[in-house]
Amino acid sequence: MADLEKIVDDLSSLTLLEAAELTKMLEEKWGVSAAAPMAMAAMPGMMMGGAEGAAEEEKSEFDVVLKEIGPKKINVIKEVRALTALGLKEAKEVVDNLGTVMEGVGKEAAEEAKAKLEEAGAVVELK
Repeated sequence: MADLEKIVDDLSSLTLLEAAELTKMLEEKWGVSAAAPMAMAAMPGMMMGGAEGAAEEEKSEFDVVLKEIGPKKINVIKEVRALTALGLKEAKEVVDNLGTVMEGVGKEAAEEAKAKLEEAGAVVELK
């Protein structure tokens, strides 16, 4: 049997990007999706209020996603590091891959991050 404490320690030492890559690899190997439970959890609310009820609710969590880097890539990397506390390598990977900078943040924090990244030269989308 696997040493569960060792597995917990190994997983705890992963960076955010390594954890995301691990998730993708496990999804592919096991043929599952981590997003499926989220979709199922949303269904009861949809059944009760229909699409109208979902549209009336104001979104409270946002993802900050890079769409374009712009001409000042170094400034964008610096800003990503400041917003996320990622290391230089991880921040560069997020910028190079036009990835998600922040997930599940409040509206105020998302708008502030968007403003800072756009000031650095990036094109940002809030989802």
